[in-house]
Amino acid sequence: MDGDIAPIKEICDLADKYGAMTYLDEVHAVGMYGPRGGGIAEREGLMDRITILEGTLGKAFGVMGGFITGSSAMCDFIRSYGSGFIFSTALPPALAAGAIASIRHLKNSPFERARHQDRVRRLRAALDAKGIPHMPNPSHIVPVMVGDAAKCKWISDILLDDFGIYVQPINYPTVPRKTERLRFTPTPLHTDADIDHLVGALHSLWSRCALARAVA
Repeated sequence: MDGDIAPIKEICDLADKYGAMTYLDEVHAVGMYGPRGGGIAEREGLMDRITILEGTLGKAFGVMGGFITGSSAMCDFIRSYGSGFIFSTALPPALAAGAIASIRHLKNSPFERARHQDRVRRLRAALDAKGIPHMPNPSHIVPVMVGDAAKCKWISDILLDDFGIYVQPINYPTVPRKTERLRFTPTPLHTDADIDHLVGALHSLWSRCALARAVA
């Protein structure tokens, strides 16, 4: 919910020291980071140190389903003994084909990743210009901080009803009370006009809600 990134190298160092396995959740990162879209571990050159890496075929890959990667022995063990896998339905062939096509494209195309990071920078700069408080972090997730559950839900409803903008309100117990937020994840296809429309709507609603502005 904060868009933070774990100290993966340091965790791997501890795992090596104590003989532990490592499990890395990269569902928000596969397709979006690394030279071939392998995620943060690929970007940091740490993929060979992760025991199990979890990803999704949704989000960046735009299909549905999920996966883990690891050694052949580890994957065989989970295939044989993991009830969550054994009793799951396999992906339909059409979805599998779509996922393969998307993965192949993003492994070879850096354009979407570069454009995505550009859109994140553009959104953050536009929010700063209007004094809309957002949590700094090293990822593409932009939490706009509201700090009030009722106002967070109200702003979300008005954004959809009056401005045609869909965003989920993130309230307790997902986040601690008084840290309620709207959680934005711009995409490579959002235009400058889209971002300006969003920030203009937030600027208007911030005033209507009498919410505090960020100090430059």
